[in-house]
Amino acid sequence: MTKKSISRTGLYPGTFDPITLGHLDIIQRAAKVVDHLVIGVAKNTGKGPLFDTRARVKMVEQEVAERKLTNVTVQPFDNLLMYFAVDIGASVIIRGLRAASDFEYEIQMAAMNYRMNPKIETIFLTATEGTQFISSRFVKEIATLGGDVNPFVTPHVVKQLSRRLAQKDGRSRVKTEVRD
Repeated sequence: MTKKSISRTGLYPGTFDPITLGHLDIIQRAAKVVDHLVIGVAKNTGKGPLFDTRARVKMVEQEVAERKLTNVTVQPFDNLLMYFAVDIGASVIIRGLRAASDFEYEIQMAAMNYRMNPKIETIFLTATEGTQFISSRFVKEIATLGGDVNPFVTPHVVKQLSRRLAQKDGRSRVKTEVRD
């Protein structure tokens, strides 16, 4: 008796404003757990993103391509997460946990999502050592105030932050030295 092979699609949603090394860690690990991983870039204008949706999608696509993650695609979405998950055929939602403080919010969200669609499971991946403290919000704040964000994002993202902040206020304060 042969087992029928089932393709499992996972969805890793987020704003990715900008994508950080913490996000990339979760993406690389999630890509090993599912057959196809969709990175869902949320429009989320309520959060007041620094980058528009198209720019965030392009940033994520470039980082995925550089890592040669052939089973990963990137798609924007602007509807309810569970509707988007159904639209792309996802059976699993991947969420990253940085610290215990994330757990309470994430467990509530997972319970609500399960209530809306019990066919879709949520899997939590914990941040690896060295990425637990990284957040897009902190990266933007550090960059805006002229700090060095190189330890938290890729060189490509540093350049994008520098350009975007220069467009926004006419000057860039981001330290753009590329790390070794």
